[in-house]
Amino acid sequence: MFEKIRDIVVRQLFIEDEDFIKKLTPESRLAEDLFADSLDMVEIVMDIEDEFDTSIEDEVLYSIDTLGELVKAVEERL
Repeated sequence: MFEKIRDIVVRQLFIEDEDFIKKLTPESRLAEDLFADSLDMVEIVMDIEDEFDTSIEDEVLYSIDTLGELVKAVEERL
C-alpha cells in the first residue's frame, strides 16, 4: 500500500530523482520534505480516491502531514 501511494504522490509532484524516491519513508512530510502545497494535496487525494475507489473527507485531508498518515487514511477507508 505504501508503495502505491508513494508512487501516486511522486507522479503528482513530478519527482523524477530515483535516489530521492527510494529514500521516502512513511515519516516523510508532504509539505516540508516533498514541498506539496494544498492544491497538490487535493490532486493527490483525487488520484488516490480514483485508484482505490474510496473517499477522503476534507477534514482528514487537511490533517495529513506525512506519507504514513496518508496511507493510514486510505487503509481506514478500504
